Amino acid sequence: MKKIRAAIVGYGNIGHYVLDAVNAAPDFELAGVVRRNGAENKPAELEACPVVKNIRELKDVDVAILATPTRSVEEYAKDILSLGIHTVDSFDIHTDIVALRRELGAVAKQHGTVSVISAGWDPGSDSVVRALLQAIAPKGITYTNFGPGMSMGHTVAVKAIEGVKAALSMTIPTGTGIHRRMVYIELKDGYEFAKVAEAIKKDEYFAHDETHVIQVPCVDDLLDMGHGVNLTRKGVSGKTQNQLFEFNMRINNPALTAQVLVGVARAAMKQQPGCYTMIELPVIDLLYGDREELIRALV
Repeated sequence: MKKIRAAIVGYGNIGHYVLDAVNAAPDFELAGVVRRNGAENKPAELEACPVVKNIRELKDVDVAILATPTRSVEEYAKDILSLGIHTVDSFDIHTDIVALRRELGAVAKQHGTVSVISAGWDPGSDSVVRALLQAIAPKGITYTNFGPGMSMGHTVAVKAIEGVKAALSMTIPTGTGIHRRMVYIELKDGYEFAKVAEAIKKDEYFAHDETHVIQVPCVDDLLDMGHGVNLTRKGVSGKTQNQLFEFNMRINNPALTAQVLVGVARAAMKQQPGCYTMIELPVIDLLYGDREELIRALV
């Protein structure tokens, strides 16, 4: 069996867990890791694999798993797709997904490659659950309640605000899909807390939610990778009302994101050129194993 050669682009919280998921997958092998500092201060767990500054330095890469901040996904994906390499990412700004799909779709089709975007757990695997529930109860309403837990996308966005030394953004569900954002920051010297807090609240990640910014002496004392979701739908099947569905999970946030990315990287190898979201992929394509055996076990 020819293994899928995957490169990990970015080596922060998600990148560490992608390494674990790639190494655990029998049909994958690691082509290398792309880091801003390349092989400088190379972590011990990467000692046996190539670590570079640019994916062009790696050989025979089939798919690049982008473990980068959301706001840099488009730039990385366009460049890598143009090299004839598939990409998958966990882009998580829900309102921008359709536009990104169009942009990367054009590049992917031009170069005969596949891009799968927004492939974390929300957007991502939760999106698949929402789609399934809407199919079996077409009329109705779905509420997605996140947390309580750390939001990686929101945390990265806070860290990018000028004056922030360290940050943690916690998502607190208040019900019916409405959330409170609790943002804990360490401030850099010379910056005024009130101005930094105002900039955080104006950021697109926070502008639509109730957001509280709190200055703390040490963010690391609060850090917890746990997260979760409660997803409910009440709707109508045919003409029968009061169909009620509920989906719950409690997870390690970056570990689950990483595992979804690896499954989606597997699926990307089976699609025609273009850009996809997870609800457009056959679920069976995410799985390792003989197709008929999977059908026998799961259907």
